[in-house]
Amino acid sequence: MPSCKIAITIPEDVLAAVNTAAKECGESRSGFISRVLRAALRARRDAAITRRLNTLFMNEDAVAQQRRLTREMDAAGNDWSNESW
Repeated sequence: MPSCKIAITIPEDVLAAVNTAAKECGESRSGFISRVLRAALRARRDAAITRRLNTLFMNEDAVAQQRRLTREMDAAGNDWSNESW
């Protein structure tokens, strides 16, 4: 994956903590910061998905439809115990 150099300004105490954490993890400062940023972006994306799902399931018609579908699938006797999702 291509990389790009940037310049950022951060407080000295944050830089010291990043340096310590990177060293403890056996990573370079850049690698540590990249990993942490990826995790933050993933968490942000996941939170957005959760918000959208919560909005969807606040809709009483959608909830009723999901419950009806669940009952129908249950009544069909399908064994879902081996599903990995």
